[in-house]
Amino acid sequence: MTDRIIVVLDNQPAPAAWGNAKVSFQGNTARIHLGEGDLYRQVQAAARQITAQGIQSVTLQGEEWDPVLQWRFACGFGTAKVPGEIEWASHADQLEPQRDAQLWLKDLTNATPEALSPEVLADEVAERLSGLAPDHITSRRIVGDALLAAGWVGVHGVGRGSERPPVLLELDYNPTGQHDAPVSVALVGKGITFDSGGYSIKPSAGMVAMKCDMGGAATVAAALKLAIRRGLDKRVKLYLCCAENLISGHAYKLGDILHYKNGTSVEIVNTDAEGRLVLADGLIAANESGAERIIDAATLTGAAAVALGDDYNALFSLDDEAAEDALDAAAEVDEGLWRLPLEPFHADKCPSPFADTANSRAVKGGGTGGASNAAGFLSRFAGTPPKGWLHFDLAGSYADSDNGQHATGATGMGMLTIANLLLKA
Repeated sequence: MTDRIIVVLDNQPAPAAWGNAKVSFQGNTARIHLGEGDLYRQVQAAARQITAQGIQSVTLQGEEWDPVLQWRFACGFGTAKVPGEIEWASHADQLEPQRDAQLWLKDLTNATPEALSPEVLADEVAERLSGLAPDHITSRRIVGDALLAAGWVGVHGVGRGSERPPVLLELDYNPTGQHDAPVSVALVGKGITFDSGGYSIKPSAGMVAMKCDMGGAATVAAALKLAIRRGLDKRVKLYLCCAENLISGHAYKLGDILHYKNGTSVEIVNTDAEGRLVLADGLIAANESGAERIIDAATLTGAAAVALGDDYNALFSLDDEAAEDALDAAAEVDEGLWRLPLEPFHADKCPSPFADTANSRAVKGGGTGGASNAAGFLSRFAGTPPKGWLHFDLAGSYADSDNGQHATGATGMGMLTIANLLLKA
């Protein structure tokens, strides 16, 4: 079945011949039979079933399709190889930019690590965003050993083991026309284009999906793209911390100590806890910009996924008001977001006898409370006090396999929440 199919919502059970099916077909029409419970999850699951029939092009039809139901259908429709085509029932001016940004995010995250080196990721983001607002965007890249000269020891340290150099991308979106306009929000994204774990090497099975470890960079870039298309009128700076975490004679090692620009020294006890090392540079740069709010996003810890599964992203903040803003923003766009514990004492959960802190704890998975401990590490670089700082640990941003709600690959979860925060800033 490859022709365009009309999809309608139906509050009645499927005809008897279809049993308890949630989707039935008659001619070129697919009917989604809604029952009790969460209608949004039902619609997204139905989109997966329709995709499984080989359908690649649909028209959503009927007044019952509100914007959120249509979006949830889009989140479940298509595959990484064939995203499919959707003709919206209504609100196309809202939904089409969302889907365009989401598909870009997915393409970036699902790209092979060979195709998407750190420089390619930085260039793609700079070129795509600059094309949206060429008069309002400037960008610069710091590449390879120039990072060390500039003091960005985290990005350089993690990426120096690869023949393809690490990059810190700084992009400035300033629609105000004033060169000295204050920065409303600084976005920081983890852009590890492949994560072998370094000398703390991952098992093969744990490495298969590690092309997705730049999902934080893709998420904040796509959120900014969507916000710009929706008329973002505040100055925003974007920092992408891009590197490959590989093994070589030049790679960083356990026992190394990194000395950051803010005076913090960090002992390396796990080279697979690399995301927080590159984000530390991005957070320092974000603070140097004077941003009123800092938002970072990263596929940072397996601990967040263990805690929340794949239905929520994890939120951390030391600012209750900022955290409430984020939770409200997520609720408004129907994205799963759950706040996990973060207190000032979490900054001391990774002690080192040789430096101010270690980058993890020298036990499997970083030990108990790993997601909070990682956020505590980041809090050392988020400003003093870290007012307005929000850390998104993207537990739900990638599906290792089809799960009934998403196809294998990037899900895009988190993009709408961050875009909403930008527009409300």
